[in-house]
Amino acid sequence: MSWRGPDVPPQSQGQPLDAVLAALTALGALLLLTTGAAVLSGALDARAAGSRGTGLTRPFDEAARLLRQRRRRLVSADRLLWRVGTIGLLLVPVLMVAVVPVGSRAALPLDVGVLWFNAMDVLVWACVWLAGWGANSTYSLIGGYRFLAQALAYALPLMFSLIAPATGARSLDLPTIVAAQQGVWFLAWMPVAFATYCVAVLGFSVWGPLSPALGADLVGGVVAEVSGVDRLLMLAARYGLLAAGSLFAVPVFLGGSSGPLLPGEAWMLLKAAAVLAVLVWARRKIPVVRPDLFMEVGWLVLLPAALVQVLVVAVISVWRS
Repeated sequence: MSWRGPDVPPQSQGQPLDAVLAALTALGALLLLTTGAAVLSGALDARAAGSRGTGLTRPFDEAARLLRQRRRRLVSADRLLWRVGTIGLLLVPVLMVAVVPVGSRAALPLDVGVLWFNAMDVLVWACVWLAGWGANSTYSLIGGYRFLAQALAYALPLMFSLIAPATGARSLDLPTIVAAQQGVWFLAWMPVAFATYCVAVLGFSVWGPLSPALGADLVGGVVAEVSGVDRLLMLAARYGLLAAGSLFAVPVFLGGSSGPLLPGEAWMLLKAAAVLAVLVWARRKIPVVRPDLFMEVGWLVLLPAALVQVLVVAVISVWRS
């Protein structure tokens, strides 16, 4: 005769193990995509410089160099805020993908996964600002202000680009959004929302055309005074944010893990890798946009376009019902 507590249903015994497996799967996918983004970026840089033979190993060589480099110490720097900004930025991608159902379930199965992702974007604001403020350096501080100006321009377009698929599925839950794409992916009839989302991913990753916060005219801006392990963490965080944004796009716009022949996890990685490759490629093909110009584009172009996309989705959803 076996005894089971009255408040513990039989199916709940496997839930902790499932949660651990889901967390490991999501973390593994994030690490794989982050490494792939770094390798691809290094290969593109090497190709542009005419040294194709060293491109694939360039990220690992740079990591080894930064690990040997001494940390820079500044007079009157707020080391606590500086470290919180640097380390916190590395944790944000992990928190972003916690709600993404990579396998059969997510590590953090929230009913409001879309809102969670948007909240993590706000956490990026805080981390980048703390990294710029805590260094007690003029260049770092100006870089932090540049990022905040840029963030104000992409934040609302990002929010409405995520509202569009949530409206189409009538839910903020990622599995429900995936289930609503059984017939056709949301990318097919929400292209403006997807494009706006990709721009926002470039923004919170401080990448490519939206990296004036790290501009050469500021000697690196936010990372001007960052060296050694801290610089390595900041670099890894930027690649991680690109990877997390690409992975989150899959359940929201690309039908989740659905696909023929291959396992669902493989399709998640392939779809995320395709989005990630385009984002990494954008750094070499699209010039850096001035913060003031991007604010104008964000408020006068991206935001109205995202609002019109939400309106179209709402009308179609009402008509279908």
